[in-house]
Amino acid sequence: MDAIRAYFDQLNQDYLAVHKTKEDLFWATYMATSDDHAGFARAEQQYKDFISDAGRLSETRAQLARLQAQPASAERQALAHGLQGWLAVFEANIIDNAEGRALMAELIAAEAALFAKKRELQPTQLAAPGRSEVATLSMLATNLATNPDEDCRRSSLEAFRGIERWVLENGFLELVKLRNRFARALGFPNYFELKLRKNERMTPAQLDAILDDFLARTAAANARSLAQLAAAQGESALRPWNLRFASAGDVVRRMDAYMPFGPALRRWVESFRRLGIQYRGATLQLDLLERKGKYQNGFCHGPVPSFVDARGQWVPGQINFTAEAKPDQVGSGLRAINTLFHEGGHAAHFANVVQNSPCFSQEFAPTSMAYAETQSMFCDSLLNDADWLKRYARNAAGEAIPDELIHARIASSQPMRAFDERSIAVVPKFEAALYQMSDEALTPAAVLALARATEIQVLGVESPRPMLAIPHLLNQESAASYQGYLLAHMAVFQTRAFFLRQHGYLTDNPAIGPALAEHFWRPGNSIDHDATLRSLTGEGFSAQYLADECNKSVDDCWAQAQQSIAAAAARPQGEGVAALEAHIRVVHGAELLADSSAGEAAMCERFEAWVGAHYP
Repeated sequence: MDAIRAYFDQLNQDYLAVHKTKEDLFWATYMATSDDHAGFARAEQQYKDFISDAGRLSETRAQLARLQAQPASAERQALAHGLQGWLAVFEANIIDNAEGRALMAELIAAEAALFAKKRELQPTQLAAPGRSEVATLSMLATNLATNPDEDCRRSSLEAFRGIERWVLENGFLELVKLRNRFARALGFPNYFELKLRKNERMTPAQLDAILDDFLARTAAANARSLAQLAAAQGESALRPWNLRFASAGDVVRRMDAYMPFGPALRRWVESFRRLGIQYRGATLQLDLLERKGKYQNGFCHGPVPSFVDARGQWVPGQINFTAEAKPDQVGSGLRAINTLFHEGGHAAHFANVVQNSPCFSQEFAPTSMAYAETQSMFCDSLLNDADWLKRYARNAAGEAIPDELIHARIASSQPMRAFDERSIAVVPKFEAALYQMSDEALTPAAVLALARATEIQVLGVESPRPMLAIPHLLNQESAASYQGYLLAHMAVFQTRAFFLRQHGYLTDNPAIGPALAEHFWRPGNSIDHDATLRSLTGEGFSAQYLADECNKSVDDCWAQAQQSIAAAAARPQGEGVAALEAHIRVVHGAELLADSSAGEAAMCERFEAWVGAHYP
């Protein structure tokens, strides 16, 4: 037993070393505080070598077999659990032939080169008539949704499409070919099917059945919303540079006074505390502001996964997450707090996995993307709730958001609800078709045509978020995985329905954090997504709750909103837990803006003061 224990403990320690090295370099290069792309590529390769090592797979199987011969005991049971976790990691990532290993090394190098090159890309848009600016993806999306000038909005759409053309002409198609060659070397027909089977334990047919069922259930609502928008504002409202503004632009602009950027950090801290969410001593590093060269999409990665070590001591997580906000841009506050709730939800999940190995609390396979995204999306779903807005959305004078604006927000967003959810489905539909194309067919013109055709097929119009400007498609960890977001949304509304049945409310409900920690977070990837849902809700995965939400009328949603506001007003607002139990550092690249060493309130005050001084 001692030899088996020594093998298991060494496996944990060796993994922590390669994982942290890789993640520290990932953060530094993606945050543009380092240009060591070659170093990151080497660290990424070492990490991949570790999790795909056929020798470790064989040895883990051998150790498990030896363990079965030992007398039954609590120690044997714990060791078996941990080794089964490692077995799942190796089986999900194994590359059992020389061709596959060579192709993986080639893929990592090619992606690192594309990422380094793409950092120099500087798309521009019109912020106002006659005033051009270099824009991040976040700035382009916000300008599309909020700028009242059509030419300015169109410039943002053209910038997105310029990114698409750049991607197609600078190595993406070569990546697709390489990924398919890699998949075939491992015995899969294409890269999309490899990722789907490894990450979600699904076949393409199973995914198609879920997506097609959801699309069928929401087709009428989607068509109705587009027809109503065109009838109210003219056919031009359906053009991709007008669609977001026509459906919500004025509301987003009006919301800005009640959801400014500076207080977003405080509202996240207070809301999570009142939900009873804690981070078990984790160190959180947050980089929230845009700057040149920084990766243009929010993410959450954990250099140190949480676990209970060989001595039975708790190893708290070390977790980084990022946003891409420009505080003086309309809508930046809404985007910032959405990122804080979303990535903060990921961080809460990974900080609360209580198992005996770090393999259970890392975000890569066999951790399901849909499972991981359920945690973050549940948290950010609260931001759309009328009772949350009434309590937390306040202007500089401290006045609560008016009911009329909440109604206007529902009236602008609910008709587009089916469209928004179907927009997620566009990506896996596109990627599934993309990876089925032959190498000869993979030309820029053909892939662009496929992107536009898929958008029209699923949405009925061209998307305001052009397909190949989505950064997930470029990175092998997130490529061919986007379906996880829609599967997660389905689980989110199943989870919300459970809590509403049990408690009648969500905002500031102190029972939510402990329940999520016990049923969703504690087991990590030791059980599958469906099992976590069954543990909490008593029923298996269902798409019905999300489809029902998409099909509600504005009147239905407003009636529910009024009821939730009235109930919240009659319910005292508790303080929640005393603190998040996290060591929080808010940084801007290498600069420390604020931290929680003197308490979370002092951190929020310092952050707001910094924002006020730099973005008056």
